[in-house]
Amino acid sequence: MNEIRLAAEARERATLSPRAALACESRGRLRPEPDCPVRTVYQRDRDRIIHSSAFRRLKHKTQVFLSPEGDYYRTRLTHTLEVAQIARTIAGALLLNGDLTEAIALGHDLGHTPFGHAGERALDAVSSSGFHHYSQSLRVVDKLEKEGQGLNLTFEVRDGIERHTSGAPAATLEGRVVRLADRIAYINHDIDDAATAGVMREEEIPAQIRAVLGESKSARINTLVLDCIQSSGADICLSAEVQDAFDALHTFMFEKVYTNPVCKSEEIKAAALIQKLFDYYTEVPERLPPLYREIALCDGLEAAACDFIAGMTDRYAVRVFNDIFVPKAWSRQDEMLLR
Repeated sequence: MNEIRLAAEARERATLSPRAALACESRGRLRPEPDCPVRTVYQRDRDRIIHSSAFRRLKHKTQVFLSPEGDYYRTRLTHTLEVAQIARTIAGALLLNGDLTEAIALGHDLGHTPFGHAGERALDAVSSSGFHHYSQSLRVVDKLEKEGQGLNLTFEVRDGIERHTSGAPAATLEGRVVRLADRIAYINHDIDDAATAGVMREEEIPAQIRAVLGESKSARINTLVLDCIQSSGADICLSAEVQDAFDALHTFMFEKVYTNPVCKSEEIKAAALIQKLFDYYTEVPERLPPLYREIALCDGLEAAACDFIAGMTDRYAVRVFNDIFVPKAWSRQDEMLLR
């Protein structure tokens, strides 16, 4: 059956760009293992991410609006799927490796905290070594998944995950595609969610930005994707005009939405909750689950507390906080038990 995988690798060599990252030329895994007879290494990585517990938890993690009511708002999972779709479209048009692109996109936010970037900032403030979701995403796939075994992903997927937000660009063009696709996705769906919440209207976007990028979410995404395809060559980029408009849109969103009191009214509470849990688990480490107590022995108590808290969903974090800090109502049955 190895012929199936070998045929897939041959198709990559025959059809993809010379700049694409070929599965057969991967720099390998942290721990060597036999090849799958059917799937390429990047297809295998994609499947491992999809089947991970961290991926499933994304459906109950906040994107922008903290624990929003209603089914319309994005979660971290729907954001991830939108990034994967945009990235795969760009990669396909540029004849890059779609499987690698998709694997990076699906794994890029696995380390995100509950309550979105508010939770991330809260852990960063209390951890002496700092906390960043992109580094935590790499830690999830390297160490935390599968009860401490990790997913043992390829270098190219791991590199793309770690570099999807800031710092040096990814080693592969596929990783750089995901970095741009992430920004395209979140800015546009945040506009959509903010409009649904009544925080802003599409018409409030400055006219000069709309003239370049378009008058609707789909038009803006289409403009950005097509411009990336037309402008990219040795690197992944946008044209100067579109990049300037896109940067201006981000500035507008920061002022109108990301710092808006309506959107952020609960962030102080969320940050206090996260930091209170951090203080609790670093003071009472025996209350950590067994896996994280083992991590504390190897990597320190702060790392273990961050690992446990960052893996929580919004609602689980609230439930744990209530169990620890909120007094339970007294009942007649409790009184009888004490007699």
